[in-house]
Amino acid sequence: MIKTIKQYVLRQQYAPGFWGLWLNPFYHSRNGLRKAIGQLAPHMSGRLLDVGCGRKPYRDMFPADEYVGLEIDTPENRAGKQADFFYDGDSFPFDGRCFDGVVCNQVLEHVFTPDQFLGEINRVLKPDGLLLLTVPFVWDEHEQPWDYARYSSFGLKSLLEKNGFEILEQQKINADVRVLFQLVNAYLFKVLWTRWSPANLLICAIVMAPFNILGAILYKVLPANPDLYLDQVVLARKNAHG
Repeated sequence: MIKTIKQYVLRQQYAPGFWGLWLNPFYHSRNGLRKAIGQLAPHMSGRLLDVGCGRKPYRDMFPADEYVGLEIDTPENRAGKQADFFYDGDSFPFDGRCFDGVVCNQVLEHVFTPDQFLGEINRVLKPDGLLLLTVPFVWDEHEQPWDYARYSSFGLKSLLEKNGFEILEQQKINADVRVLFQLVNAYLFKVLWTRWSPANLLICAIVMAPFNILGAILYKVLPANPDLYLDQVVLARKNAHG
């Protein structure tokens, strides 16, 4: 029973439907990301590389002929991730111009040398290849001590253009009152979460769900704020000189 609860909650983390309101502490962030990725994923086809793939939570959204996962080579990643290849944190283990598209979801903030990292993405992309990139903007420190940066929309655009990409679309996710309710639940997650799954289920349903629901209702009637948001999603193309 406990194993089943853990598996169900894990599924809700990345595919938060109705029950995500009750079971997912990060409902607004994950729901916003999944919707935005779903809108842009149809542009990504052919051979795709998912950099920092984790468990490949968005694999089913891409019409790819081949979907390759890449992770940094650590014992933890080899044990807990679904990567097809591992690398040393510097150079990707692929020839140049061998992928039609690259997916990079909530990874760039953990990269201390973003120019080198984006240079590797550019290198392995074919001419006019696409990059679908997501990054947090308003979020707590996470996966410490490997949390290095937050990017404004202007900073992210400048960084990508400097490294040989042309911005095709740039979205701000949850740029409204939902950002506040998500941060409340992020705080509650840090101070209340336990190692016992049934207790966490009750914490979600009783303590956190009301904030998820309030956010889902109030953002429809309160004004948006384009300067305060949870995440960014960017679709970029490798430019002719990349």
